[in-house]
Amino acid sequence: MHPDLEEILISEEKIQQRIKELAKELRKEYSEKNPLCVCILKGAVPFMADLTRAMDFPLQMDYMAVSSYGNSAETSGVVRILKDLDTPVEGRDVLIIEDIVDTGLTLRHLITLMKTRKAKSVKAVTLLDKPDRRQTDLTPDYCGFVIPNKYIVGYGTDFAERYRNLPYIGVLKKELYQS
Repeated sequence: MHPDLEEILISEEKIQQRIKELAKELRKEYSEKNPLCVCILKGAVPFMADLTRAMDFPLQMDYMAVSSYGNSAETSGVVRILKDLDTPVEGRDVLIIEDIVDTGLTLRHLITLMKTRKAKSVKAVTLLDKPDRRQTDLTPDYCGFVIPNKYIVGYGTDFAERYRNLPYIGVLKKELYQS
C-alpha cells in the first residue's frame, strides 16, 4: 500500500472483476449499436482502456477534458471544457465514461451537452459513485462501485495530479489534502 494512504478501499482484483461484469452488461444493450465511448480525461483513462478491451463488439472512442476542480479538493461548480470531442455525436449512442461521479455537476453538464448536440442516446458509465456528495438528482446508468464519502485516489483518480497510476482505489490521508 502507498504510504500516503489510510487504506485500500477497492483492490485491483475487484476492479478488474467488476469491469468484466460491466462489459457483459453493456454488451446486452450496445453490441449492435456501435456506441461512441467518450472518455473524460484524465481520470477515466485506465477505466476506459480496461472497459473497452473487455467490450468485444464494435465501438468508437473519443476523449473530452473537462474541469471543475483544478488542483482543489472541492469543486468550483463551474464546468469548463478544456478539450472537446473530435467525433460528431449527432445520431449516435453515446456512453460517457467517468472515473467517479461525485457532485454530479460535471456529468449533468456533459449529458445535457450531448443531448443538445442531438445524440441518439446518452448514458453514463462510472467506475465509482459517491452519492453522499450529490448536488443533482442524477444517477449513473452503469456503476462499478458505490463508495462512501472519503477522499479516494488511484486507478485514474488523483489529488493534484498524483496517485493516478495506483492499480487500486485507496483512501488518501486527511493531512495531505486538508491544508
